[in-house]
Amino acid sequence: MMKSNSSQRYLRHVIQTSFCIILSLVVLIPIYMGFVGGLKSNGQLLTDPVGLPNPPYYENYINLLNGTLGTFWRSLFNSVLVAVGTVGITLVVCVLAAFALARVRFHGRELIKNYFMLGLLFPLAVAILPLYLQVKNLNLLDNYLGVILPQVAFQIPMTVLLLRGFFLGIPQDLEDACAIDGYGPLGFLVNMIIPLSTPILATSSIIVLVSSWNNFFLPLLVFNNEIRYTLPMGVMNFQGQHAADWNMILAYLSLAIIPAILLFITSQKYIVAGLTGGAIKG
Repeated sequence: MMKSNSSQRYLRHVIQTSFCIILSLVVLIPIYMGFVGGLKSNGQLLTDPVGLPNPPYYENYINLLNGTLGTFWRSLFNSVLVAVGTVGITLVVCVLAAFALARVRFHGRELIKNYFMLGLLFPLAVAILPLYLQVKNLNLLDNYLGVILPQVAFQIPMTVLLLRGFFLGIPQDLEDACAIDGYGPLGFLVNMIIPLSTPILATSSIIVLVSSWNNFFLPLLVFNNEIRYTLPMGVMNFQGQHAADWNMILAYLSLAIIPAILLFITSQKYIVAGLTGGAIKG
């Protein structure tokens, strides 16, 4: 019996390890090909897309970083500005909404929560025409707010539901203690819930930030001036009507994903803690 249990544990360990290795390869192989492809000429890339560059063309990355080719740093600034604005406004709005749905009792609370859940089923592509007309009517074309505000709107449903699940897991005794000390609902939110919710706030911030960082369609719709292009749009500098500099595109994309990778590495413990904490109650 003990031998059977040991065999089952070993088999489960092998399956889990194999799955992790396969998943890692699925993620790492495109990153490898992108970084290595950025070190090649177009000829090398076409003849040997997988192998190591011989010789390596470090000038591809150097020219991007010193501004000789494209506007990498300006696009990086635009992406950071749009992402930070999106994260900041989303958190302010969603913390208040999630607190009301989790800790304040009022008629129709469940109906409003279900309304937020419906927002998860509403894709950006469906709203693109009315969204463009609304942005144009508000004179927000070629304006950072023209991208930030719609991104906030589309991030609200998931963020509210994540925060609400975490807020529900905070014990009622803490709220009663705050009430005894003379704090109202807003005082309880500021002095107790927000300090205890650092993991889920960090998780929500990272999800919203990465979504904004990778967004191509909405900035393409709003920005016409190259000076406001975000990083995903900067790739268009290396694409012509009949040909594309794929080595420069790969080098550009490799540089563009570095901030996101560093962000995930430094904050992964908050992501796990926030998602598991929000799964306690919902």
